[in-house]
Amino acid sequence: MPAMPEKNQQVLLAHAGLVHAVVHTCHNRDLMPQLEQLLKLSEDNGWNQLVGVIRRIIAGQRDPSVLLGLDDEDHVIAEAILLGLQNPESLPDLNAAPDPEHAAPGLASMIAASRHGNVEALKALADMATQMQRAGGDMARLASALSQMEQGEDDLDKLIRGMNPAGQTLVQKILNELRNQQ
Repeated sequence: MPAMPEKNQQVLLAHAGLVHAVVHTCHNRDLMPQLEQLLKLSEDNGWNQLVGVIRRIIAGQRDPSVLLGLDDEDHVIAEAILLGLQNPESLPDLNAAPDPEHAAPGLASMIAASRHGNVEALKALADMATQMQRAGGDMARLASALSQMEQGEDDLDKLIRGMNPAGQTLVQKILNELRNQQ
């Protein structure tokens, strides 16, 4: 993955599966039924504008104008899809985990914003949680912890139950960031 701002890297790591699925489907239309399920789930989570752009990309629109009007996160995802279609080596690493040192502040900001009624932050958390649930294991436990934190839970022992040390560290860092933002 090329060098880019840390926030964008974290967005790509969180949505690497979607980026890969769209690129692979553009090259192999037999994969469309599986992608369609993912797109439907994304629409159900309120990502209608991004899904609309993805559908335009699948239909063959590859020029940068397809990115116009997208918010920052959607823009990063759609741009990664376009770059991946041109150069598969640019695709985000499916096996890379978000760096806790950099993920915690962004996740804490999203949680704080959703606690204050920010619909975009709430949708972003829901989408991330859906993808994490699908991954299973610690990612699913992290998704549950994020949801609980969004609802106001701040008991570390409750949030990290069953997590490996890396997950525990990330949750602790998110809680610290949330406390610093108050």
